[in-house]
Amino acid sequence: MALWAGPLGPGSLWAQGTCATVARLGTHPLVSRGWAYRDDVDRAQRRRSWARAVFAIVGRPGLWPTALRQLVRSSRPGWWRRPPFLPRPDPAYLRFRLETQYGSDGAPAPADLVIYLAWCRAEASANTAAAGSTRR
Repeated sequence: MALWAGPLGPGSLWAQGTCATVARLGTHPLVSRGWAYRDDVDRAQRRRSWARAVFAIVGRPGLWPTALRQLVRSSRPGWWRRPPFLPRPDPAYLRFRLETQYGSDGAPAPADLVIYLAWCRAEASANTAAAGSTRR
């Protein structure tokens, strides 16, 4: 994902050298409005990837409590005070996490999300068991 998605941004087709002639002429509608085609395609691919990831979780009811717990844990503090009144992760935090996992153009892989949530569930169970054994 480009930090600046304008026609001269690092993730744009201009930066790749494939759109320079069209941009100089200003005839391509995506370039003339100031946005590169690649960023629009990347956005659509990320949305599809998120949809597949959500459907992967929907098909595994055993992970639902863990998914909700992780969603609330990664949400902004005081999310209930600001519209849209949903526990959504901070966009900057999410962008950072996805970029460190998948690179600058990456999107979440459904299998990775399932594995992560299964790991979170196992860790929570292990921590609960360990806490129970130290109380005795």
